[in-house]
Amino acid sequence: MALIALAADKGSPGVTTAAVALAAVWPRRVLLAEADPAGGDLVYRSAAAHGGPLNPNTGMLSIAATARRGLVPDQLWDHVQPLSGGLEVLVGLGIAEQAAGLAGLWPTLGHAFNSLADSPHAAADVIADCGRISGDTPAVELFPHAALVLLISRTEPEAIARVRDRAAALAGKLHGGPRGAASLATPMIGVVLIADTGTAGKLASQVNDMLVHAQTGARVVGTLADDPAGADQLAGRKRGRLDKSLLIRSARKVAADLYQQYGAAWAASAQANPVPQAHHAPHAPGQTQGHAGAGT
Repeated sequence: MALIALAADKGSPGVTTAAVALAAVWPRRVLLAEADPAGGDLVYRSAAAHGGPLNPNTGMLSIAATARRGLVPDQLWDHVQPLSGGLEVLVGLGIAEQAAGLAGLWPTLGHAFNSLADSPHAAADVIADCGRISGDTPAVELFPHAALVLLISRTEPEAIARVRDRAAALAGKLHGGPRGAASLATPMIGVVLIADTGTAGKLASQVNDMLVHAQTGARVVGTLADDPAGADQLAGRKRGRLDKSLLIRSARKVAADLYQQYGAAWAASAQANPVPQAHHAPHAPGQTQGHAGAGT
């Protein structure tokens, strides 16, 4: 199993929506971690499994004290809250100022997120919403422990230029320099485009060619539908058949494609530490209403 870190360069391209959508359809047990140092959104937008609000003090904030004494991966579950549809989430910080309490602990968290795959008791993949990143954002200290770093981008020219430059900068930081093929280095840097379904395929090909030509070390690994109605359903702001939404249908394809390409390597740990069958079923999209917002 694996740690998959999602992030963006600037603006509001939909990192939280992408993270929640992928977690909701992930084919194995998954922990959604709000690892944005600027603060999380789910506590303001989501209902807990018991029908009440999420506890803002249980999550990244409460784990800070534990991590300073050392963090065993299974201890992560002590700070997790289930959402109304069953998705398990590590609630993010309330405000950016609270990130000071995690100073120096991001590598410890990254190691724990990655090592949760090998838990003999409750193994899981971790999808981490790292929000917007820059060179001095502490969340990048999670990335060396990830199997995949997925940069989320919209398709306006300035957004594409930024994701190209961000991918190249990350390649330099994580791999020691640009590479022509992302498969040559770990973690792999991928790009997920938020695009209109009618033009997604063409745009993905064009952006991928640009990333390869620029020797960024990244490539496009999929597209998520630019689907405001589906995002509102995912956030619980609108009723409807979420499983029929373009957003969830495209998220299923991205998740399936990632597993087709990389699942064999990730499955090695799962075979050694099998997860109870009840956790293998993906979260039904129709049950994810109220899970999370369509925020950053």
